[in-house]
Amino acid sequence: MSRAYSVAVVFGAGAGIGILGGMIGLGGAEFRLPLLISLFGFAVLSAVVLNKAMCLVVVGIALPARLAAVSASRPAGHWPVAVNLLAGSLLGAWAGARSVVRMRSSTLYKVLAALMVLMAAALLATHLVTVGTLALPLWAQVPCGAVAGFGIGVVAAIMGVAGGELLIPTIVLLFGLDIRTAGSLSLLVSLPTMLVAFARYSRDGSFAVLGADLA
Repeated sequence: MSRAYSVAVVFGAGAGIGILGGMIGLGGAEFRLPLLISLFGFAVLSAVVLNKAMCLVVVGIALPARLAAVSASRPAGHWPVAVNLLAGSLLGAWAGARSVVRMRSSTLYKVLAALMVLMAAALLATHLVTVGTLALPLWAQVPCGAVAGFGIGVVAAIMGVAGGELLIPTIVLLFGLDIRTAGSLSLLVSLPTMLVAFARYSRDGSFAVLGADLA
């Protein structure tokens, strides 16, 4: 971090992100990443790794809390959907993390800027337009789910996000599930997907920023 900040400033930024993310229904990683880079002065790769670490904590807390609030049998009855998406997202997370650590910082800045714009457009679209279902046959649904999972895994690894803002509409659109079940399944898919991205980041010494800026 280029400058020292008081606990109050860091806590206030985190609280603001939490409130905004909670109002929209996200973990807040999309809002956290620009602050890590612009306000707190982290290098772009360090910001991505830190963002991913905080997302992992958020999802790790949210998953058991959600399963306690919503009947666990609801997402459990749709485990093939999670497996289908994971078949692509795990590979995508590895590929995305691999590309990030090999990418030049200037290129990564541009890629993140483009993805942030696309993410904002996706959030706007899903909140203004009712997401229906494609009603695909099983033979088409399975490969589409794997391909969609791969793309989501790549984006989540590059941005350091959990990917719920993309997973939830994908689950509703491809598999025709209700929004609450989709939210629970997205957490089940996000957690192992993020762990795979972390495993790839750790091979290149990218975790050093976590120890240096733990406080």
